[in-house]
Amino acid sequence: MEFIVYLLLILTSTIGLTFIIERAFALRWRRVMPPEVEAAVESCQTSTDVPMLRRVCQQHNSPVSRMLLLAAEHLDWPQAEVVDGLQTRARSEIARLERGLVVLEIIVGIAPLLGLVGTILGMMTAFGNVGKAGQVDAAELAKGISLILRATLFGLLIAIPALIFWSYYTKKVESIAVEMESICDEFIRRQYREGNAGTKPEASEARSKHQTPETVER
Repeated sequence: MEFIVYLLLILTSTIGLTFIIERAFALRWRRVMPPEVEAAVESCQTSTDVPMLRRVCQQHNSPVSRMLLLAAEHLDWPQAEVVDGLQTRARSEIARLERGLVVLEIIVGIAPLLGLVGTILGMMTAFGNVGKAGQVDAAELAKGISLILRATLFGLLIAIPALIFWSYYTKKVESIAVEMESICDEFIRRQYREGNAGTKPEASEARSKHQTPETVER
């Protein structure tokens, strides 16, 4: 039984290390927020610059690129609908970024418990042998207990790094989400501000055409 507990601890540590390394590559800032895309957003001042932004986003596939492409393809929609669409896409992208973090969270909770189970099983075996022998050898008992407590130590050594990286990656995903929201919001405001400014002369011209002679005289 103790062998099974130690095997589970080794399996848990392997899974945790795998996800820590995988998330380290997946959450690299340059991978999630390519500098080329950020520069393209800064350069996209008018609607004529939107095709350039699309090309850059297509060349550098990333969460923020997919969100900007969604916004750029639906600029003919009302602003509120585009914002709603971006919020839905943002939730999907954040869920992809958080993939694997739940595994680290589970490991944080389960590793110490597995170590505790191993310790309890070992102590039950050690004291059971003492009861069968009918006499206590303090040296052997101390040696057995020291071996037993290694299970608890092993569980803690797995849980502590998992907790550190889980906390770090969670905060990093939050920072990425805020930055993506800021970039998309800047792009949306700039494009719709330009669109509203462009419609004002047309609207005033239309109003002047519909003025009657009586209105002009007044």
